[in-house]
Amino acid sequence: MTSVNVKLLYHYVITNLFNLCFFPLTAIVAGKAYRLTIDDLHHLYYSYLQHNLITIAPLFAFTVFGSVLYIATRPKPVYLVEYSCYLPPTHCRSSISKVMDIFYQVRKADPSRNGTCDDSSWLDFLRKIQERSGLGDETHGPEGLLQVPPRKTFAAAREETEQVIIGALENLFKNTNVNPKDIGILVVNSSMFNPTPSLSAMVVNTFKLRSNVRSFNLGGMGCSAGVIAIDLAKDLLHVHKNTYALVVSTENITYNIYAGDNRSMMVSNCLFRVGGAAILLSNKPGDRRRSKYELVHTVRTHTGADDKSFRCVQQGDDENGKTGVSLSKDITDVAGRTVKKNIATLGPLILPLSEKLLFFVTFMGKKLFKDKIKHYYVPDFKLAIDHFCIHAGGRAVIDVLEKNLALAPIDVKASRSTLHRFGNTSSSSIWYELAYIEAKGRMKKGNKVWQIALGSGFKCNSAVWVALNNVKASTNSPWEHCIDRYPVKIDSDSGKSETRVQNGRS
Repeated sequence: MTSVNVKLLYHYVITNLFNLCFFPLTAIVAGKAYRLTIDDLHHLYYSYLQHNLITIAPLFAFTVFGSVLYIATRPKPVYLVEYSCYLPPTHCRSSISKVMDIFYQVRKADPSRNGTCDDSSWLDFLRKIQERSGLGDETHGPEGLLQVPPRKTFAAAREETEQVIIGALENLFKNTNVNPKDIGILVVNSSMFNPTPSLSAMVVNTFKLRSNVRSFNLGGMGCSAGVIAIDLAKDLLHVHKNTYALVVSTENITYNIYAGDNRSMMVSNCLFRVGGAAILLSNKPGDRRRSKYELVHTVRTHTGADDKSFRCVQQGDDENGKTGVSLSKDITDVAGRTVKKNIATLGPLILPLSEKLLFFVTFMGKKLFKDKIKHYYVPDFKLAIDHFCIHAGGRAVIDVLEKNLALAPIDVKASRSTLHRFGNTSSSSIWYELAYIEAKGRMKKGNKVWQIALGSGFKCNSAVWVALNNVKASTNSPWEHCIDRYPVKIDSDSGKSETRVQNGRS
C-alpha cells in the first residue's frame, strides 16, 4: 500500500510539475507588476520598446502568421457520431450442444463421407475446445448452418452477410436520422467472404448511396481490419471536408466453416460467431455536440516480414483438399510480441510524463546493468486510459493482453463478457465491447477508451477515443436485454460459467 501511495504521489508531482512551478512564478510576477507606477511604464517604453520596434514587429507578425497557418492546416477532428452492433434473431441462438450438432451435420453432409460420420475423436476434441473457449450458450450461428442438412452454399453465405450488414445499417440510420445520400465515404471490411459485386457495392445498391461516394472494400485482413477501416476513413476525412464516413465491419461463418480432420483448422469453428457493426464518422464541426466520441490516435503494427508471424494464421487446404484456417501453436507468442511493438509506438502518444520517465530510466538501467535488471518497466496504461476494448479473439488472446498490459481482471470484463455472450465476431468484437461499457453506464465525459485488435498477417492495431459526453447506451443496443446478467464468472481452468449473475452494475 505504501509503494502504491508513493507512486501515486510521484505521478501527481510529475504530471502537475508545470502547474506547481507556474503558479508561484505567476504570483511573483504579479507582485512585481502590482508595484509598477506610470513612470516605470514610460521608462520601460522609451528605454527598451521604442528602440526595438524593428525587431518586435516582424516577430509579432511571424507569430500571428504561424498561428493562422497552424489553425488552417491542422487536421480536422474526426467524430464518432453513432454506431450499431447487429443482434441476430433469437432463433439463431446456438448453445454449445447446438454448435456441436452443427459441426456433426456439416461433416455428415460432406460428400466425401457418404453420409456417415463414425469417428468420434474429433467430436471429443471440439467439445473440449468449445468448453474451454469462454463462449456461452447464447451466441449466434448463421441460419444456413442451423438447417438440416446445413446450407453451406455461396447463396447462404451471401444471405448471412447481407442480413448482418443491412440489419446494422438500418438501425444506425434510424438512430441518427442521417440520409444515406449524405454519406461521402464508405469502407467495408470482411476478411473471408468477398463476392462480386463487392459488399461495398451491395451497400451502395441497397441504401441508394450517391454516385460519387468514395467506396472501399477491405478483404483478407483478419480480425484487426475494423481498426484499419477506421484509420482509412480517418485519413479520407482529413482530405475530404464536411462529410460523413460509413464503416462496416463483419465476417462470414457459413462459407468458411471447416469440415475436415485437421485439428489446427478445427479450432476456428469453435470461436467464431455471427456479428457485425456499422460506424458513422463525421468531420463536420456541427456534429461535435451530438457525437459520442472523438478519435484521438490510431496506431497500426504489422510484423508480416517475419515468417512465423506471417504463417501463424493462414487459410489453405488440408491433406484432403478441404479449405480451412489453421492456427499455429506460435500464435500466443506472436501476438504478445506484436502487441509489445504496438504499445511501444502508442505509449509515448498517450502516457503521462511520469510513466515515460520511469520507462526511460529502467530502459537505460537495463542497457547498463543487464544482469541486475531482468525486465523492462511495464507502464501503467490505466493512468492514461479509462476503458479497454480488447479483441475477443478467445480466452488466450485476452489473457496475453491482460498480462502484457498489466491489467486487472475488471479491465478485461468487457472483453470476456463479449466473448461469452457473442463469441468471436472478428473485426466487430471491439464495438460489442464498447457497447457493453456504455450499457453499464461507465462511460463519462472525458474518459478515454482504447480499442486494440489482433489479426492475421500478423497485425496489431489500436484506436484511442475520448468521450465527448456522458455516453448512454444506444437504442437497440445488443446488450439491451441481458446487461444485468453480466459479467458471469468463468472458471479459470475449464472456461465454463460458474454463476449466471454477479453484480449487474459491475
